[in-house]
Amino acid sequence: MKIALIGSGVMGEAFIAGLLRNHLADAKQITASDPLKERRQALEDKYGILTVGKNVEAIQTADVVILAVKPQHLDKVMADLHGKVNGNTLILSIVAGAPTNLLSDGLAHASVIRVMPNTPAQIGQGISVWTASPAVSDPQKELAHEILSSLGPDIFMEDEFYLDMATALSGTGPAYAFLFMEAMIDAGVHMGFQRNIAEKLVIQTMRGSVEYYDKKKAHPAELRNEVTSPGGTTAAAMYYLEKAGFRTAISRAIWAAYERSLELGRGKKSQPPEGNGA
Repeated sequence: MKIALIGSGVMGEAFIAGLLRNHLADAKQITASDPLKERRQALEDKYGILTVGKNVEAIQTADVVILAVKPQHLDKVMADLHGKVNGNTLILSIVAGAPTNLLSDGLAHASVIRVMPNTPAQIGQGISVWTASPAVSDPQKELAHEILSSLGPDIFMEDEFYLDMATALSGTGPAYAFLFMEAMIDAGVHMGFQRNIAEKLVIQTMRGSVEYYDKKKAHPAELRNEVTSPGGTTAAAMYYLEKAGFRTAISRAIWAAYERSLELGRGKKSQPPEGNGA
């Protein structure tokens, strides 16, 4: 099996590392395309893979082509590769907001899988939600599952509209977690902790809470109630978060990400947030 990566940024590199870590491909079976010579050299030195400067060179003998470019670069990439992908090749795209029909038309290629992974995939702890165009065969679906499992668990959805939801929930999700962690750490520093101590407290609290939830298999509200004593410190904190609209802010943020994913699928360019002056 030969695999070509179009785009070798953070997520592209996550695929390279995962494929090699799980022995799904040898380094010489992987070719990455990148316009920057320095980036190509760095990937060759770190992983021993092959690299090229042009997208067309990367896909010539590929069984699987992984599209890992930013949405704003997709049109150019599809123009470069239109009608040049071998008929039996599987296209696996992680381009946010790009539906399978857009990819199929833009590449003149029927077998397309659309995936929404997330950044913990870089350490094999991500989760990927994916769907397939009608032309994708069962063996190709199994191959996609093997590739994606190198990044962490994967979930196949028959209906593609779930992919935009996954983009907002799990794809963007790490950013919500990191912002929450950042706020907690800064609060700890504000109270008087040294930053490194605040970071250790927050990181282990987050890690332990997730593991505890996973072991207990209880509703999050039930677990929250376990640590909320009447008139206690947790009750005071929860009251303030609810009063400040914490739940609503999270829900609206996820919905905004969902709407933006839909806009990307329609080719709508980014607009400044409302209320920003020029």
